[in-house]
Amino acid sequence: MSERTSNQGVTRLPGRPVRLAALVVGIVFLLVGVLGFIPGVTTQYGEMQFAGHDSGALLLGLFQVSILHNVVHLLFGVAGVAMARSAKLAKAYLIGGGVIYLLLWLYGLIIDLESAANFVPLNSADNWLHLGLGLGMIALGFVLAPSGRSKR
Repeated sequence: MSERTSNQGVTRLPGRPVRLAALVVGIVFLLVGVLGFIPGVTTQYGEMQFAGHDSGALLLGLFQVSILHNVVHLLFGVAGVAMARSAKLAKAYLIGGGVIYLLLWLYGLIIDLESAANFVPLNSADNWLHLGLGLGMIALGFVLAPSGRSKR
């Protein structure tokens, strides 16, 4: 990785903002995944199922979760931390992950939340959070990634 020095003599690393964003998003996903397994933070913890719409556990009393849902958050977190190693990977994580969350939002809107198709499971709060996550991750990926143009 090459370093650049600004006019003030401060060393900057190319791609640092997008890498930091991917790292922070990854850490937040890891935290959410862990919190989903903590009774009290996750209400109705005893009603948690491996998967399916019958899982009655609610993260922060609002977001429906299951073991599968929590594991997905943990995997997204690991991916974010791992992909924060380079600007190219960080951008791919943020934009690709954002697209996945937008697709998950659409899926949550289309399916009957009380049907077997709701295997993750999702509720209305999850759906709107997924919309925000999708748009936010995509925006971070495009806005913070280096442009690839050399500034002279």
